[in-house]
Amino acid sequence: MDNNRQSGQPAAGPPATLPVNARLPINHCNLPAVILGSLTYQQHPVPLELDGVRQFHAELFRSLAQLAEHSARAEAFQDYMRAHFLLDHLDEAGLAPGKTNKKRVNANYLRMARGWSFDSDGREGATLKRWVESRFGLLARHHAGPLQGHRSEAYQHYVLEGTRGLYATNALEAQLDLLYTYCQYELILAHPEETHLSLYRGINRIDEHEILETLGGGRHRVLLNNLNSFTSSRERADEFGDYILVAEVPLPKIFFFNRLLPRMLKGEDEYVVIGGAYEVGISSF
Repeated sequence: MDNNRQSGQPAAGPPATLPVNARLPINHCNLPAVILGSLTYQQHPVPLELDGVRQFHAELFRSLAQLAEHSARAEAFQDYMRAHFLLDHLDEAGLAPGKTNKKRVNANYLRMARGWSFDSDGREGATLKRWVESRFGLLARHHAGPLQGHRSEAYQHYVLEGTRGLYATNALEAQLDLLYTYCQYELILAHPEETHLSLYRGINRIDEHEILETLGGGRHRVLLNNLNSFTSSRERADEFGDYILVAEVPLPKIFFFNRLLPRMLKGEDEYVVIGGAYEVGISSF
């Protein structure tokens, strides 16, 4: 990962705030949505911490600190997840085979990540977007279509899919909390001097995104969906659209990425990024 950046780019004019219809009044982290979803946060990020997660799993992070290699830490993290959430002993977790749908019983953080990679508009994608809403207070803007109004058919379908994705699972939201927290731990180790990564997304036109402001020179302020796929490879992004959207993404807004754990995502150099207001550049290559 050699596309790092040490500070956010300067912005012309006053920073764009997060529209009121894109955020919730409460969340479960150390900053409210109106701040963490703003352009000011993109330019000047600070760490995001989910309520109590690091403290509750302090034993895990003490053990990780003793391991020098990323591969060893990844193995230790997965071992901890299996033991803490009884992923290999679901009957002990209270999930009775035969009485609960098998797909729900087996739903876990890895299946959610892989499901996102195959289809971000599927049930796993809805589940992850609902998790972002709960933890960060950023409302989803798109799921198999624009989400316009709580009474719309698209929104009702999104809520139904997200609810089904969580129903009768084994503390799935808590698993995702720990996945995000572990990802942040690894990013800080990998990029101790950086605050951002330059990430790319192939698009066919800029109006695929909600434009907050057009700055000129190929730069725009946009409202991204609350969860998005990017790549660290400019060449890879070019395969998915006629234009490339370039964003300086704060490290705390990276949920997970393909190299975090073995065989986690199918896409090489894929990063799953928490949304909000971003200043981005558009280029043909």
